[in-house]
Parts: sequence; C-alpha cells; structure tokens
Amino acid sequence: MLIDTHAHLNFLAFEKDADEVIRRSLDNNIWMINVGSNFPTSQKAVEIAQKYKYKKGVFAAVGLHPINLDTGLVKIKIDEKEGAHFEKEFDYEKYKKLALNEKVVAIGEIGLDYYWKPKTKGRLTLLKETQRDLLLNELGLAKELNLPVIFHCRIAHDDLIEILQRPGLCKSKINRVIHGFVGDKEQLQEYLKMGFYIGLNGIIFKKIEGINFEENIKETPLEKILIETDCPYLTPPQFEKERNEPMAVKYVVQEIARIKNTTFKKVADITTKNAKELFDLKN
Repeated sequence: MLIDTHAHLNFLAFEKDADEVIRRSLDNNIWMINVGSNFPTSQKAVEIAQKYKYKKGVFAAVGLHPINLDTGLVKIKIDEKEGAHFEKEFDYEKYKKLALNEKVVAIGEIGLDYYWKPKTKGRLTLLKETQRDLLLNELGLAKELNLPVIFHCRIAHDDLIEILQRPGLCKSKINRVIHGFVGDKEQLQEYLKMGFYIGLNGIIFKKIEGINFEENIKETPLEKILIETDCPYLTPPQFEKERNEPMAVKYVVQEIARIKNTTFKKVADITTKNAKELFDLKN
C-alpha cells in the first residue's frame, strides 16, 4: 500500500478524468490526499473526497496558497493546470466551515513563496509581510481545528523557519509536513528539529543548483518521510505519461529505497504508517 500525501486531482488538469484516475489508483492500493490551493480547489477536493465517502483512500486538505493571495504587488502567470482564481483576502470563517468536513485531514497547502516577486525592495518587503500574515491566520485555523499542516515553501525556507521558531509556534502541538522539500542540509535539519515530516516527490529526479537531493534523503530518517506526487506536476522520468498522477508515486518510493539501500516494501510500509499517523487516516 502507498499513500500519495499531496495530489491535485482537484485541479483543472483532471477535470475530465479525475474519477478514472482515482479508480485506477485505488485499484492499485494507492490512497491520496487532494490538496487545495484556494477556495475553489479546496472545495473541489472536499467534493471529490465526499464522492468516495464510503470507500477508503480519498481525502482532502484545504488552504490558500500564498501565490493565490492577490496582493496587487506582483503579476503572477496563470497556471492553466490549476485554473485561475486569486483571492483578495483569507476568509477565515469560510475556510473553517469547509475544513470541518469529516474528509478534511489537513490545512494546506499554506506557506511562503518568493518565486514571483516585485522589483523594488519596498514592495518585496510588503509582499513578505502579507504572506506572513496570511500564514499566521491559516496556522490559527489549523490550531483551532486541531488539524495537521501541509506547508508549501519556495525560495523562502529561512523566513519560514524563523517564523515557526517564534515562541509558541515551534512547540505547538500542530503536526506538519514540508511538502516537496527543496532546500539545503542545514534547513532540513532545522525542520527535523521542529518535528517536521519531509515530503518527497518527483522533483528528487531533477538537478537543481545548490541542492543535493540524495544527501537530503540519506539525512532524513524513514520515520520522517512522506511520499507524494504533486500531480499533475513533477512527473518522474520513469512514468510513461506526461501528466503526473498518484500511480507514479511508486517511482519516488523506488528512488528512496535505492538511496537508502533498503527495500521498496520497507519504504512503502514506513511511509504509509507515517501518513496514517500524521493525518489520522482511518477511512
């Protein structure tokens, strides 16, 4: 059994065949958590999970991704795979109502993202402050509902670590995973010290300057690893399709097993246990 802890079958890329992809995954004993990036995709994730209410293996997470907050400070390219929808503010009560659904197992994906940034220092500072405030609001929701958090972080690890190490946040009882971790060894160790799980997906097959995925995987205990696809993105090179899907999570497991010089079954068993414990997956 495998659990894709970060999928996006709630995105426009799967508009025509999400059910087919889900059935194929479940038939191969692969569970999934569809993760929201704004209110419409969060709502869609819940709708999909509700559709499989009486069948094990399909769950949802809800949240507002930092680049989907319309700050007016930077122009962001529309992602056709996701579908365009930007929000002027985080509606706490609206997201709370959605997150109370029994199939919602986490708040996410939330965090910081400095990939799209303004050209002036002043506007960049304001962007960072706005994203920080959004993050703290969403962390408040996770704490109120006692739900784990799926963190997104791109080109912002030092800032995220600093925020989370503030008094009361690092030692809070909120469980968390840093999804699709792309960072250095020192940042990895800081996350592990704070009790984070580390999410690994198809990006580990890429070459990124300054990042050593193999060393990061060696440094991360299996008991702290979650597997994911981030589909429809980050398709492993071994997968026969251009669009990624939960079925391809097995290639991530294979690569982790190779790097750690262990068996596919051991990685599958431990990461499945990790996911079930973090997200309290029972049905």
